[in-house]
Amino acid sequence: MAPAPARKGVVNTRDAILRATLEVVGEQGVGGLTNRRIVAAAGVSLGTLTYHFPSQTELLREAMLLFAEEETAKLAAIADAHSADGLSLEQAAAVVEHVIEQLPFGTDDLAPHELYLQAARDPGLRDASARCFAAYDDLAMTVLRALGVSDPARVAGPVVALIAGLQLRRLSTGTDVPAAEPLMMLLRGA
Repeated sequence: MAPAPARKGVVNTRDAILRATLEVVGEQGVGGLTNRRIVAAAGVSLGTLTYHFPSQTELLREAMLLFAEEETAKLAAIADAHSADGLSLEQAAAVVEHVIEQLPFGTDDLAPHELYLQAARDPGLRDASARCFAAYDDLAMTVLRALGVSDPARVAGPVVALIAGLQLRRLSTGTDVPAAEPLMMLLRGA
């Protein structure tokens, strides 16, 4: 059963716990995720944490889904802002590169990667991980359709994989990795 939506500007206890979980995972990794760290970051009691999330798998799954929902909404807004522009493939690739360049280097970026790796270890998280990637694929298909790419369903997965891989490379090396050229190579080859 989904919780009632929070009023705008008000973070409910459940969301505070999920955001604190993402913060701790980003800073410490899944291995460093403890109830004590979560309650300290969320400003809640241990009883409140265990009331809302009786298991760590449930907590991680819900944190992953919150991240995916917010990330998808943010990326969809960017796509919508440019969809009416009638962008060419080259312009769209440049927009993607610009968006990637604007992403911060920080612990917020590490949390999703940590959660995806944890999903490889914990089958209880795989459904949430699959839902995250399905949301990225759907967004990619929407953009690819708007660009007139034939068979966007076939191309969406590789586009998402390319962008995720470039972001992982950027995070792990600490250097900007150009995205426009590899994206254009992929789309032209498709």
